[in-house]
Amino acid sequence: MSLDVVAPLLLDDKLDLYRSQFALRQFEKRAYDLFLENYVKGTSHLSIGQEAIAAGVARAMRPDDWTFATYRGHAHTLARGVPMAPVFAELMGRANGLMAGKGGSMHLTSVEHGVMGSYAIIGAHLPIACGAAWSAQYRGTDQVAVCFFGDGSTNIGAFHEALNFAAIWKLPVIFFCENNLWMEYTRTTEVTAVANPAADRASAYGLESIIVDGNDADEVYAVTAACVARARAGEGPSMIEAKTYRHGGHSRADPGKYRPDEEVAEWLAKDPIPRYHQRLLAEGASEAQLVEIERAVNEAVDVATEEAKAGAVPGEDLLMKDVWANGGAEWRN
Repeated sequence: MSLDVVAPLLLDDKLDLYRSQFALRQFEKRAYDLFLENYVKGTSHLSIGQEAIAAGVARAMRPDDWTFATYRGHAHTLARGVPMAPVFAELMGRANGLMAGKGGSMHLTSVEHGVMGSYAIIGAHLPIACGAAWSAQYRGTDQVAVCFFGDGSTNIGAFHEALNFAAIWKLPVIFFCENNLWMEYTRTTEVTAVANPAADRASAYGLESIIVDGNDADEVYAVTAACVARARAGEGPSMIEAKTYRHGGHSRADPGKYRPDEEVAEWLAKDPIPRYHQRLLAEGASEAQLVEIERAVNEAVDVATEEAKAGAVPGEDLLMKDVWANGGAEWRN
């Protein structure tokens, strides 16, 4: 893959990337605290450790491009510019939430920001992303759809159907596999015929095998930007597999004890945020600049948390809203 079409990131760009990664991390840590305090009902799926992917890919996209995420979609939603407060409120089921409290953790959506949904059904959104890309192709725009999925989705029929459809029609869609090595509680390699579940299957659909370090925001950005440029130029889809690791279990109900301690320690040492912090210092940023970014983010998280907590519990008037085309229940009569 040629990266010649990608403009190099300047220091200010990288400071923005650091701010994004740090904000995603602090949001997720606060979401975990709120869960323990019983503000977040049910469960949630955090992406602590995987922030470089959401931040790097979002940096390569335009505001009118589309993101399709999994149930582990908080970071992808925020990276596209959705404010923290309505996302916190949505996790809490409050009326001031992103979807008035009706979507919760696993169904975040903000069409205004190009976030076309988080999907709880494994692999279900890949064909939907193809549909969005097809609409862009049909309408003659140069919008691009980016579809995130986990390594477990590569063994789902919808993965193969979507890849085949996108390749045949040369759709402007990027399939992005976040390979964190574990399919919920099962190691992916134990139930998958190839070592790289997405990249090793790319050739079956005439696509290049692309593997990136998912804990390196600069690499994620560069590769994604090149694929986005290809898609905008009408050269069809790409599939990227990023190697990464979630620091915690599959969900907040999962302590993740099935993973070997040595493996966890190895990946904690590859944490993308301290790694990026050190890179910025080496490239000319000052410690004071980074400390100020962290201070501002922490303050924003605190403000957003209190704003979300102040939201009302949704009333009965919302029960039947958005369940039918006209937004109401009149169809029943």
